[in-house]
Amino acid sequence: MQPDGPEAEGRRQRGAGLADVTGPSVLAQIEGCIPALRRYAAALLRNRQEADDLVHDCLVRALDKLHTRRDDADVRAWLFTIMHNLFISQMRRRRSRPPPDSLDESHEAAHSQRPSQEDGLHWRDLRRGLERLPEEQRSVVLLVTVEDLSYAQAAQVLGVPVGTIMSRLARGRERLRQYTDQEARPALRRVK
Repeated sequence: MQPDGPEAEGRRQRGAGLADVTGPSVLAQIEGCIPALRRYAAALLRNRQEADDLVHDCLVRALDKLHTRRDDADVRAWLFTIMHNLFISQMRRRRSRPPPDSLDESHEAAHSQRPSQEDGLHWRDLRRGLERLPEEQRSVVLLVTVEDLSYAQAAQVLGVPVGTIMSRLARGRERLRQYTDQEARPALRRVK
């Protein structure tokens, strides 16, 4: 039998707070974010298996730290922050390894319809352009344009000011335009 007193009341309140944090609403929101987390991880790592491992690690960390999440915090931005921090930690550990392979095209094919030939060339050029971007710009471009996070949410995920997000996004978009324009237009030779 447990004693009734201030200590027992504190335990009951903490238990009730935990039930609120892990309620079906928060867990459903986390589950709804999994496809977006997989897309972002696949674009960052360019390897389907490593991306799935990163998503798994992110979800395990999120569930483990669910009790520390503020009730007013956006679940989606919170998950992307966890994933980004895990990604940065992994990259620091892997600095001595060779660079990863290109994006796994079977992953793309599994989640979309087969594009026409021209669309396929456009996507190939875009993927190559994304791979050539510096990691800071690629992360911002993916978070804002693909995952549809606001500038403030992307800044929270990456831990940088909003102005930095805007600057990286502008530079990243401009580089992508340059990369895709160069690849789309063959160099013309002068005939003498």
